[in-house]
Amino acid sequence: MPYRQARQVEGLIIHRSDLISGHLREFAGIPCVSLVLSMMQIAPRLSLGEIERAINEADRLDLIDPEELRAELDSFGGKPGVRPLRQALDRRTYSMSRSELERRFRPIASKAGLPKPETCVMHNGFEVDFLWRDLGLVVETDSLKYHRTPAQQNRDRRRDQAHQVAGDVPVRFTHSQVRYEPEHVERTLHTVARMLRSRQRLKP
Repeated sequence: MPYRQARQVEGLIIHRSDLISGHLREFAGIPCVSLVLSMMQIAPRLSLGEIERAINEADRLDLIDPEELRAELDSFGGKPGVRPLRQALDRRTYSMSRSELERRFRPIASKAGLPKPETCVMHNGFEVDFLWRDLGLVVETDSLKYHRTPAQQNRDRRRDQAHQVAGDVPVRFTHSQVRYEPEHVERTLHTVARMLRSRQRLKP
């Protein structure tokens, strides 16, 4: 730990740190440290899931910008807390080029029992990432989930609604899921494809 206990106060755990310079803030007249430093100090004692929830909550409350938090970590070098925070942030903001995404996604879709998809084609008035026209399956992949603007969110809803109105099933994955959770992507694709094939068999 980069801090040593200063003194005992019942009900409190007090630490001293050599990292406070430049991170002092004041809230309602109470001196405190920046949220960046606070996140870095608690991270070694949290699981990856707990860190992600803490970042999400701070982001939801507009207390911190996750991309700025990721950039500020560089100033802390190899201090404890930096590595787990980077891991959580990198998984959330991971993005790939179109070619890399396609290279990673195709084998996952194949393992799920799907044939080769059409890629980057116009469908229902929008360019889609992956399309199985015969099944009516559209897969979109999103990067940089943090701070998606209202305009981006509205555009995504309109895209999904257009596919649904046309009778297709839109499914969204993040780039991070394709990279770090391929088993989840495969299971989801397999389940959706099975449902769509069953629906086709039931058509008169």
